[in-house]
Amino acid sequence: MKKYFLTAYVSVFFLILSGFSTLRSQASLDLETGIVFTGYNDVRIPGDQGTLFSLNKDLSASARIFYRIRAGYTIGTRHNLSLLYAPLNVKSQGIVQRDITFEGVVFPANSSLKGTYKFNSYRLTYRYDIIEKPRFEFGLGITAKIRDAKITLASSGLASEKTNVGFVPIINFMLAWKTGEKLSIVLDGDALAAPQGRAEDIQVALNYRLSEKVGLRAGYRILEGGADNDEVYNFALFNYASVGLTLFL
Repeated sequence: MKKYFLTAYVSVFFLILSGFSTLRSQASLDLETGIVFTGYNDVRIPGDQGTLFSLNKDLSASARIFYRIRAGYTIGTRHNLSLLYAPLNVKSQGIVQRDITFEGVVFPANSSLKGTYKFNSYRLTYRYDIIEKPRFEFGLGITAKIRDAKITLASSGLASEKTNVGFVPIINFMLAWKTGEKLSIVLDGDALAAPQGRAEDIQVALNYRLSEKVGLRAGYRILEGGADNDEVYNFALFNYASVGLTLFL
């Protein structure tokens, strides 16, 4: 499944680039890593019949090292294309002093439980920089996101999981304030709210242009959202302490 998504998005990405091959452009590769902490992660599956529990309060979620990879392509100075792979896999464990019904399986009270929360994201983004001034930039765009999600719960002799794969269009934005020739503060991300649920992936970071070919940054990111329907109830918040390296090719 992961290889299918990645192949499809890469194919579309390079198909779009081929249409701009004669224009002035610059490619980039961005690598991001750090530590991700769970803020909250509330689950009830099925959404209308399962037991509401927390993968972070009823169970204890461990902090994880994460990574993200983004390939970018800027056409001229205002048109920006990017392809992002952002995996997330968080483990939880603990003992809950009540029965938990999860995806048709009843886990008895006082069982030793292990949970896994996977939320891998594949995103193809186009953004147009509306304002481009020496000290200030602002852009808006759209992101085509595919989520590959899974929640599992297991104890001795029992196991159950809920998987979900879906497509979501999200608004993309970028706001940059250049405090100097090489230093800037950037607020950017993807966000959208609808009756079916919401999704936000937003970062504030301090960027430093080390050279024409290398950029560094350090920042804070939140990933938040979820859905509430008969099939699934899940709302989660994750906090990221991140550092990044951008190579301009």
